[in-house]
Amino acid sequence: MSERCSSAVSKPRRRSNLYLFKKMASLAITNMMSSLPYRCIVVIGTTSSGKSTLAKRIAKRLELDFIDLDTLHWEPGWKEASLEDFRERVQQATKSERWIVAGNYHVVRDLLWPKAEAVIWLDYSFWRIFWQLTSRTFNRWWTQEELWNGNRERLWPHLKIWSDESLFRWLIKTYWRRKRETPGLLVLPEHQHLKLIRLKHPGETENWIKTI
Repeated sequence: MSERCSSAVSKPRRRSNLYLFKKMASLAITNMMSSLPYRCIVVIGTTSSGKSTLAKRIAKRLELDFIDLDTLHWEPGWKEASLEDFRERVQQATKSERWIVAGNYHVVRDLLWPKAEAVIWLDYSFWRIFWQLTSRTFNRWWTQEELWNGNRERLWPHLKIWSDESLFRWLIKTYWRRKRETPGLLVLPEHQHLKLIRLKHPGETENWIKTI
């Protein structure tokens, strides 16, 4: 029996990356206009694109288990989990038959994408993401809401854009890289079973989620 949530998947034929990505983009438009028939979904996008927020909404609508990779990765005191512990937590969290995962961690992609049926890519503009990151960071710092495992937002580390602690630095460092790399990842033979839903603006996302 296949480990994927879907039934048997036919062996993909070799096609050019450009051809395959255009085909997936066409499928994405079709998917956006219909209900969401998938039981295992991964939501990706740069930091502060709204992955967790969207995944929670879909989980509630479709009665899926919501899995936030940040919750599994960050331990109390902003300590990162060991790779072994992180991967074990992801494996345990995705044992159910119906789930939606929010997150981009490449070290667990091999545990998630082969099992998933669809990828939702929040591919918003840089300035949209920058504004969302700024607003989210200040709001979390001001309210001191609990994020993951007792951790709360710290403002100063993010303002130090020369430091690897800063999410603003992380955004600048990874935004265009992810935009280049994601299409290539999606056309790899081991990922061609995935259905792509690519959303390029929050308004488009809102209109789409009303259809599911």
